Amino acid sequence: MNFASDNTAPIAPEILAALGAANEGPAPAYGGDELTARLNSRLEEVFERPCHFALVATGSAANGIALSLASPPYGQVLCHEASHITLEEGGAPEFYTGGAKLSGVPGAQGKLTAQGLQAAIDAHPPLPPHVMPRSVLSLTQATELGTVYTAGELAALTAWARSQVLKVHMDGARFANAVVSTGASAAELSWKAGIDLLSFGATKNGALAAELLLVFDDALAEGLAPRQKRAGHLWSKQRYLAAQMLAYLEDDLWLRLAAHANAQAQRLSKGLAALPGVTLEAPTEANEVFVHLPVPLQEALRGAGATFYPWHAPGLNPSETRVRLVTHHATSPEDVEAFLALARKSV
Repeated sequence: MNFASDNTAPIAPEILAALGAANEGPAPAYGGDELTARLNSRLEEVFERPCHFALVATGSAANGIALSLASPPYGQVLCHEASHITLEEGGAPEFYTGGAKLSGVPGAQGKLTAQGLQAAIDAHPPLPPHVMPRSVLSLTQATELGTVYTAGELAALTAWARSQVLKVHMDGARFANAVVSTGASAAELSWKAGIDLLSFGATKNGALAAELLLVFDDALAEGLAPRQKRAGHLWSKQRYLAAQMLAYLEDDLWLRLAAHANAQAQRLSKGLAALPGVTLEAPTEANEVFVHLPVPLQEALRGAGATFYPWHAPGLNPSETRVRLVTHHATSPEDVEAFLALARKSV
């Protein structure tokens, strides 16, 4: 009954098999291999257009390099106040950009709105050279409260960003979960909605260590290769990253893995919400459940071997009852049912 994080999940068998298959004989280095070429073609199919991309090992690198492409060192990145880039990446975005400022903006249920963003700017209007110019809007999909932006919501946000002459980055660590949740296509939730740069995560959804930075803006893409190299994320044996990502996208494995994770989260969320004294913090729309569990219930669950974490974030009132439960591609229905059965017994 481990609901601590989707980072705890094993490698998906299909991806592990692809790594073994890639480990045969020599192959050109630094992306000159056949698997990277095949990945390029597959990405064109999935995103319905040619894509500039860089394979990196971590989401922090994908986010940091993306922001460095779109913001000068003296720029500001607008993001949700509880976003991963501002709270939990150890200053990596600031490091990669050379000093850009991350400015957190509040938003209900983990989401930003054009109205909220405009209010933040109106409260602290541009005053050069004293106020750093805003350069990028960064959105998280799915959000840090497990909610999901629809294509329409994204289009409204990117239209506002264009009115402010901002580029738009998406932290898509759980992009697959959002695609499954909305039923929209990868293209509809990215460049068709106005996204310029997408950090496309696979590690949380079955990969060993494989993340993609996709750049849909041709002008921004000109700096991609040198920044990837400078960041230390140009892999000499890139075929092993390409093998993971190619297997991830083949036969829509990425969507099937995310669909399973989302379904288990829904089962967990509905079961807990039906218990007395238990309330959801936000709708469960991806693979994370944010819920208030009475402290005695938490203790009973942990005492029986369940693993999950308390959750505190800007914009949320401090609470000892709020916890986060995360499902993943390998979460078994049996574990979910065992957790719910124990919860019912313990309330």
